[in-house]
Amino acid sequence: MSRTLFVNLPVEDLDASVAFFTALGFTFDPTFTDANASRMIVNEHTSVMLLVKKRFGEFTDKTIVDARTSVEAIFALSAESREEVDELVGTAIANGGTPAQDGPQDHGFMYGNSFHDLDGHNWEVMWMDTAQLPA
Repeated sequence: MSRTLFVNLPVEDLDASVAFFTALGFTFDPTFTDANASRMIVNEHTSVMLLVKKRFGEFTDKTIVDARTSVEAIFALSAESREEVDELVGTAIANGGTPAQDGPQDHGFMYGNSFHDLDGHNWEVMWMDTAQLPA
């Protein structure tokens, strides 16, 4: 059975977050977009719901984590090449994101880098050549 994944993220400024992720090449579903939320399409089975903090808070009784000072998760995205890793992270930083580490991690068969989005959420971008995986 194939499942669909919806990740829900609290954001301070929905318009700024939509603009940030649009610059990274993501599209948004207008059917699930209003003043309080927008559905970012990752692929046909994965979406990220960007929700203003007040709306996000309606789904939980817990304290919403400030991702600038605490980590709730690391969201990993695949890339087609090492160059795409560098391009996506560079675009994120050029559009207001910040580096999440000192530079790329190169393990030969696997290459990655990461950034924090406008709200401090940690995004990792990685490329892997499975043909080179250690036995």
